[in-house]
Amino acid sequence: MSRQRSGPALEDVTVGVVGADNFLHRVADVARAEVRAPYRLVTASEAGASGAQGQAVRIAKSVDVLLFSGPLPYDVAMAGEPLPVPATFVPLGGVALPTALLRGALTGTVDTRRLSIDSVNTREVRETYAELELPMDAVHVIEYHESVSEKEFFEFHLEHYRAGRTSGVITTVPTVAEWLTAEDIPNLTMAPAPLTLRNALRTARLLASGARMDDSRIAIVIVRLPATALPNRTSSSNYWFQELKLFLHRTLLHEARRMDAAVLQRDEQSYLVITTMGSLRAGTDDLRRAPFLAKVSADLGIDTEVGIGLGRTTLQAEENAQDALNLSAERPGDRAYLIGGPGGPISLSAFPDHDPDTLAPPVPDQKNETLRQIIEALDADGDSNRVVDAERVATVQGVTLRTARRTLHNLVDAGLAWPMPPARQQKVGRPPVRYQLLDERLQASDSATPKPKFNLA
Repeated sequence: MSRQRSGPALEDVTVGVVGADNFLHRVADVARAEVRAPYRLVTASEAGASGAQGQAVRIAKSVDVLLFSGPLPYDVAMAGEPLPVPATFVPLGGVALPTALLRGALTGTVDTRRLSIDSVNTREVRETYAELELPMDAVHVIEYHESVSEKEFFEFHLEHYRAGRTSGVITTVPTVAEWLTAEDIPNLTMAPAPLTLRNALRTARLLASGARMDDSRIAIVIVRLPATALPNRTSSSNYWFQELKLFLHRTLLHEARRMDAAVLQRDEQSYLVITTMGSLRAGTDDLRRAPFLAKVSADLGIDTEVGIGLGRTTLQAEENAQDALNLSAERPGDRAYLIGGPGGPISLSAFPDHDPDTLAPPVPDQKNETLRQIIEALDADGDSNRVVDAERVATVQGVTLRTARRTLHNLVDAGLAWPMPPARQQKVGRPPVRYQLLDERLQASDSATPKPKFNLA
């Protein structure tokens, strides 16, 4: 009896997120949607007196990687004492700039033809305005560089606005936005798009697990017809087999264009697809989907064997691809295998949305039940807010404050809650820690639980 191979285990890493409160909540919303590859977050608001560097040091010992809201807080933090974990930041630009311009035009907050913009590359601003067919004669840009400060950004915007050269500001720095608002200067904060945040979280995960791969590495894919498709030498089906190979070649050529790849015949039974790691990521949804399998199966009606190899040289990549191909032959089905990355072979499903192997590991029943009880108690009170503190949990569960804190810590350990920044308050003393309850993970866990089987005989 053959053993069924489970999918690759996801690295259990904790991502520390440092930024303004709005940024932290947006990252949390994006991360919550990743049910198949859940994240564990620890958030730290840089609004405090210690700023980005102090907050990063504070949480660094409890996380595996740090993700900053942008290059400015990242550089501030990196300029201080060395951090014990790798760090990265959410990149600027992308669709965030045209989105901010559209928001400014729709709300009438600013005149998009008379603006000052910080942080973004001048070339990107020029290209965006050209795409929108807008003049930028009265658009003033201050790019981000390592030595620039929040104060320099603010003074740049202030000077242009007071001189009457601009109608308002687009900034990426929340502190600068607060200063501008205090001076009654119209402004918009340019926020990264959800896609940018998702990519930044994935980069942080790869950094933490040590699995980040250089996009220039050679990637070779071997696509082979199964042995069942081979004709007998004396059979009249030889012509049919040649037609089958021709159709397979055409299908591979069509699909390989998406990966800027070359397709070569390897032998009578298989083809080589040669590309780079960066192009392979683009063609497989960041290694979430097996290349070619679904398309070949749909077009030709047969299941092929696919092996992917990575390497610093073509020879090394092809050897790894052959080993991966052997795995594909041993475990027939809608899977390809990849060898050459850290952690052993990785399996990729032709239909990742229906892949049970990529689901999150099950949560203990006791902690599931605890979260369910809290959610039901909140709903009974008409409270749909899933952000609570220990005092709120103690009230709805009828337990002591100490027990409520322990309950919330246990939910965090189980991946069913995230600690969030404390709410700003006017009271003296330390504000209570708030927690985001992840009720959708409870639902995902319930749906992943196998249903009992009954013997009707």
